[in-house]
Amino acid sequence: MTSAPRSRFSLYLDLIRWDRPAGWLVCLWPTLSALWIAADGFPGWHLLGVFVLGTFLMRSAGCCVNDVADRDFDKHVKRTAQRPVTTGAVSVKEALGLGAVLALVSFGLVLTTNTAAILWSVPALLVAIAYPFTKRIISMPQAVLGIAFNFGIVIAFAAVQGSVPAVAWWMWLGNMFWVLAYDTEYAMVDRDDDLKIGIKTSAITLGRLDVAAIAAFYLLFLGIWVVALQPYALGAIFYVALAVALAQAVWHFTLIRTRTREGCFKAFRINHWLGATVFAGIAVSYLVRAMLSN
Repeated sequence: MTSAPRSRFSLYLDLIRWDRPAGWLVCLWPTLSALWIAADGFPGWHLLGVFVLGTFLMRSAGCCVNDVADRDFDKHVKRTAQRPVTTGAVSVKEALGLGAVLALVSFGLVLTTNTAAILWSVPALLVAIAYPFTKRIISMPQAVLGIAFNFGIVIAFAAVQGSVPAVAWWMWLGNMFWVLAYDTEYAMVDRDDDLKIGIKTSAITLGRLDVAAIAAFYLLFLGIWVVALQPYALGAIFYVALAVALAQAVWHFTLIRTRTREGCFKAFRINHWLGATVFAGIAVSYLVRAMLSN
């Protein structure tokens, strides 16, 4: 007995990873952290809505481009063999069309901010489009993904302040190491398949140093943000949140140290909680400060 054909809408939801929110949440939390720092507290509902929706839409558009670029590789990877574009359930034209619509809607949201944010959104889009193709030529394409994901930090400062100060670039640098940490965990899941088909990833490049490198990446991320945000005097709540985030990083180490597919994939999937913890530390610190000043 054959199953009924799936609706286009259902296939499109699969294409944008609707049921796997971890991928856009790891992009959202550092963006919101930057938004709060740039605004010196709550940025207002307009900007909050723009960046939450914009992050989701751009990550979804990126999934469409990624699956088109990787369609001939994904069929050889256990985890990705059933993706809609790979199986032919969604055509290349459909996927690119959906990605274009999502990107245009996201750009429409940016148009409601200011000129600086609009200008920074252009290179952000170009890097997001380029990322899937770098897996063929760059030994650590996760760094390119970091650049793409980190544009949320830059655009957040631009939208609030009309410029991108030094602290934004320090946060950008720190967050790059977090992306390298969680996306190397992700790459470890597919390492055996990627070696067979010739895809380049940080997990392959780092080899047996992968676990130690990931631990170092987590420490660099948290360390750089501590130094960069120290002048903002966020207080004890922020540092407690960082301690909790560090404890989560240690937990991730226990998950990946044996390099099992299940452990590495779990570590990746729960990474958004680490980012949420750091953001919560920043947001609650500003909330407490505002309450005490009233």
